[in-house]
Amino acid sequence: MLVSFALLTGCGTLVGVPPAAGPTPGPQPVHEPPAEGAPEARIPVPLEAPVRPSATTATLAESRNIDPILDSPWAQTEEMDAKVQEWIESFKGRESSTFRNTLARMGRFEPMVEGHIRAAGLPASLAYLPIVESWYKPGAVSWVGAAGLWQFMPPTARGMGLKVNRLIDERRDPYLSTPLALQYLAELHAQFGSWFLALAAYNGGPGRLDRILRRYNRGEVTHDGLFMEVLQQLPRETRNFVPRFLAAARIGSDPAAFGFEDLVKEAPLGFEEIEVPDATSMDVIARASQVDQETLEELNPQLLRGLTPAGVSTILRVPQGAGARFSAAYAQIPLEERVTFLEHSVSSGETLTHIARRYGVPVADLQATNPTIQPRRMQIGQRVVVPKAPSVRDQLRVGNGGPSNRGGERSVVYEVRPGDTL
Repeated sequence: MLVSFALLTGCGTLVGVPPAAGPTPGPQPVHEPPAEGAPEARIPVPLEAPVRPSATTATLAESRNIDPILDSPWAQTEEMDAKVQEWIESFKGRESSTFRNTLARMGRFEPMVEGHIRAAGLPASLAYLPIVESWYKPGAVSWVGAAGLWQFMPPTARGMGLKVNRLIDERRDPYLSTPLALQYLAELHAQFGSWFLALAAYNGGPGRLDRILRRYNRGEVTHDGLFMEVLQQLPRETRNFVPRFLAAARIGSDPAAFGFEDLVKEAPLGFEEIEVPDATSMDVIARASQVDQETLEELNPQLLRGLTPAGVSTILRVPQGAGARFSAAYAQIPLEERVTFLEHSVSSGETLTHIARRYGVPVADLQATNPTIQPRRMQIGQRVVVPKAPSVRDQLRVGNGGPSNRGGERSVVYEVRPGDTL
């Protein structure tokens, strides 16, 4: 099956507007939570809504369409603006190289992301959320296990219908995860009645935020200013998340105004989809499609082990024009040559020679396919990649595409991790 996609192009660009100074919010809440067993904390007087931006600022905002997040009155207060300015200075200073590269990389996905945002009727500024989540890297994984552009945790992703297993992690698929992330954000906004609170819930978890609000707000009407009221009750990362996002969105809306001149964004990724009917190695798919394997992996970051699952069809992306070549060539590949490697878990006393004899492959092939393995220091449970297809083994022997050779035929190398088993 072959399906062609035409990515959206030609999107509006926001023009950054310096925040108008507003009065500091009224009485602040008690920042320390009550001790265990202590009486329930008294709720601070709700903050007065800050003064609206000046007529000049409002006119500029209207010229680029009002964004309910960037143009929230609460984003214009002195307290919030001070926090945002700290992150702007960080992005312009110590993080400037990373930020510039991220803005360039954003171009690969920007038309797709903005298209989904427009279709859902959500604030345009949400296109900058992956900057603070993942630096717009589909393969980004946090220390707590969140992954992808939108940094979903595994339970959240599975609850939305995304596959997260040892072979496939669809959190890393920007084209599948983006509409679900935006749907989730819309649901959080409906739940909390505020974009600042929705963003805080996205980062820190809706359950935690709901408990804090019930304790300190007694279920009263919510608004963006409530984020500042409960700020000190939130985890440090969540406290920084909203102002960091606002800073990224302000810069992203008008990079040149913040010193990021001559920014060239990468071109959107063009592709078409193919159907792979059974277990197949990525190098085989690349060869059948006549495309570079690295390009194929870039289009399909959801495949974790360089292999599609057995017994089910898998939809993959290939460069435009490669689908027909794949369909014609794949039908000619024998079943036994569609998977070009397997993984062997080292047992006590095994050597590369033992493993080579077991699978009937030369030791040199194992060494070429596993260049990081030290034969005399193999550990029990360590994984060794064993090439299977004769054609691939021949290419390895003649040095025409080892695992580190970009653009050539290659087997897939999997890095051993603690606790891994077959």
